[in-house]
Amino acid sequence: MQFRTGTPRFALHGFTSTSATARALFATLLVVNVSACASMNSKTKGGVIGAAAGGAVGGVVGNQTGSTTRGVIIGAAVGGTVGAIIGNQMDQQAKELKQSIPGATVARVGEGIAVTFESGLLYDFDSDVIRPEAATNLSNLAASLGKYPNTDLLIVGHTDDKGTTDYNQALSERRATAASRYLGGAGVDAARLRALGRGETEPLGSNASEGGRQTNRRVEIAIVANASARKP
Repeated sequence: MQFRTGTPRFALHGFTSTSATARALFATLLVVNVSACASMNSKTKGGVIGAAAGGAVGGVVGNQTGSTTRGVIIGAAVGGTVGAIIGNQMDQQAKELKQSIPGATVARVGEGIAVTFESGLLYDFDSDVIRPEAATNLSNLAASLGKYPNTDLLIVGHTDDKGTTDYNQALSERRATAASRYLGGAGVDAARLRALGRGETEPLGSNASEGGRQTNRRVEIAIVANASARKP
């Protein structure tokens, strides 16, 4: 596992940290001997990270490997019998979500679910206002979360690289927060929701083409079992 240098930037519900919080997370991650991660499979790696500091460190790992969403899901893994029970529930929920939120990409990852909305499905260009056409998808997602209340969500906003880095970071935060607030307004307990902006830092495609930039403009949602569900 390789780590890029530089200071990471995190934002939860609009709060941004570039110093103490990030350093503390990295310090915790180093305690679990990251140098050994390269020889671990996904389940073992997730168990070690989860035991050390849960989803927060998973988020740091995701930041360094290109996907905060997947990193958080790996960081929340528990494995064993409990992990199998969680996985069975996630299989069922993912199957239902694929039918109820058309246009979104729903993928099973480890013991969680990753849902990806292209930003054009949720927002107009350069806007953080939820489009009326997107309301059905988000309302159906909220209904599913009501059916499976033992999960938590991390909502991550992404942009292309057009504009300044600071502007894109702020836009990604606003979009993630808008989606989080919409789900809260649709009945999802706010305690289950976290919003994070990653700006232009985790591209899926090349920003040199319009198609690539469109792919990069997205909102990703990690659905993971909550702390109670992960107890043995």
